[in-house]
Amino acid sequence: MRKFSFVLLFCAVAALCASAQTAPPSSTDAISIEQCVESARANYPVIRKYDLLRQTSILNLEEINTAWYPRLALTAQTTWQNAVPTFPDTFSKIMSQMGTQMKGVPHWQYHAGVELSQNLYDGGVSAERRRVDQASLAAQTASLDADMYAVRERVESLFFSLLLIRDQIEQTDATLALLSANLERIRAMVKDGVALPADADMIEAQLLTLTQQRSQATCAADGYVSMLSLFTGMPIEIDRLSTPSAAVPSLSGDTDDFSQRPEMLAMTARKDLNLSNLRLSDTALRPKLGLFAQGFYGDPGLDNFKSMMERKPSFNLMGGVKLSWNIDSWYTHTISRHKTLAANAAIEAERDALLLNLRLQARGQRAAIEGIERVSAEDARILQLRTNVRLAAESQLRNGVLDATALLSKITDENIAALTMRYHRIQLLQEIYKLRYILNQ
Repeated sequence: MRKFSFVLLFCAVAALCASAQTAPPSSTDAISIEQCVESARANYPVIRKYDLLRQTSILNLEEINTAWYPRLALTAQTTWQNAVPTFPDTFSKIMSQMGTQMKGVPHWQYHAGVELSQNLYDGGVSAERRRVDQASLAAQTASLDADMYAVRERVESLFFSLLLIRDQIEQTDATLALLSANLERIRAMVKDGVALPADADMIEAQLLTLTQQRSQATCAADGYVSMLSLFTGMPIEIDRLSTPSAAVPSLSGDTDDFSQRPEMLAMTARKDLNLSNLRLSDTALRPKLGLFAQGFYGDPGLDNFKSMMERKPSFNLMGGVKLSWNIDSWYTHTISRHKTLAANAAIEAERDALLLNLRLQARGQRAAIEGIERVSAEDARILQLRTNVRLAAESQLRNGVLDATALLSKITDENIAALTMRYHRIQLLQEIYKLRYILNQ
């Protein structure tokens, strides 16, 4: 069974070999896992959204500033009224006797004019709209950060998969060299008549089997290299990947462990945005003050008496100070406040659920790290013992007291021990990086 487990270690990732292509290296510098993560973030298409958000925020602020620009409005209207201002009959008769015809205001009326207005005090609407826009930008950016954070996990997974395959290939090369040396030795013994040809055939068959497995592992490595190159946007070569070193992060057990998680920051930004919107709704409770000036051409004009006598269109001007206070906002203000508090309470419940899940993940990850550390504590000793047994078997083979089958078993045991030690080393690093990912360290 141990022999089969050795084979499975190589076959587990062979499915990617059909479409793999290795990107040509551009330099001989080592590539770190942090380099890959940063390059993947910069290369990820979603990264363009950051600039779009900033540009949108700038445009929003410019739009908000236009609230203080003078407003110019053109108006035109024509109306028919069934009742209009008229002179008393007695007065009309007197004026008629004096030769003056009192026509009165016409039933058909028309106006065409322009109105100019300027805000003096908007109740703090513009200032709060700026704060809302800043809070909205922060919330959207934090949400984008949370989406981008998943890129790190995927890149780290690819990176450690490549490290594991590289160790497997290196160990296979060492085993192939060992088998080749023993194959030459057994062939010489066959010529001397102290070993059977079947012994050489058995070693050669195992050597060819390992060569096949190495080809599968190389093909799988090419597939992972292709994916990592696509992710990072830079040429990747498996031999240039540097094995990271990292200490196990400490856990304090409180919420500070996860305070830098992008999801937590995004929830805080969402709560701030809700409060900013609530403060913006508060501005509707305040009065607004401004200047205005109106000018129009039409009939009747502002001088109704003159319009009643002449019925001629005229130019008219009017200006002043305007104070407005919409008290309807008081009806919905309390409802808006309760809705905001409920929305923030929902976010807080979501935050507590996330914290619980992160705590569970962190403790499980810490337990996995401790388990690997305990298991791998004797890896070096086991490998040394397996190597001693293999060396003794080679000596016995040379003395003719051991057959090739027993030697092959000892070589396989040593190979599995070496692979297990390498696997535990990479697995421990990967689990440490998973814990760092949970803590965003």
